[in-house]
Amino acid sequence: MSLLRQRLSLFTAALWWGSLTALGAWVVPLLFKFLQPTALAGQMAAQLFEFQTHVSAVCAVVLLMAVRQRGQYGVLFWVVGGLLLALIQQWGVAPRIVARENLALWHSVGTALLAAQWVCAGVCLWRFALQSGSTSESVNPESAS
Repeated sequence: MSLLRQRLSLFTAALWWGSLTALGAWVVPLLFKFLQPTALAGQMAAQLFEFQTHVSAVCAVVLLMAVRQRGQYGVLFWVVGGLLLALIQQWGVAPRIVARENLALWHSVGTALLAAQWVCAGVCLWRFALQSGSTSESVNPESAS
């Protein structure tokens, strides 16, 4: 059962990091490239970023439960940090972008928050992957050779 929980944590961290990567690196840039007018692309991007906030929140809660069960508090900062960045982006930055208030500034802030959240999710993925690798080797020592 512990191995299943460990794999779930790793999968959750991968989902969080992967969804941020896909949205920020591919989906939103492609929206603005192919969807006209750009205001329509912006509306669609806002909805996608809102959905990403929900994905980030669910992933963070699952990872917080995993951290609590394992007592792995070294990753706690990164999980909570990523969650807070997602919430700040959704309720602090996104409304200003949608209102078209100083777009250059708020797009830059939003991009920085997304990048910082991506780093937090990446560190979580890295740490859970390291832990998963070390535990699977201790469970099955022959798999290392």
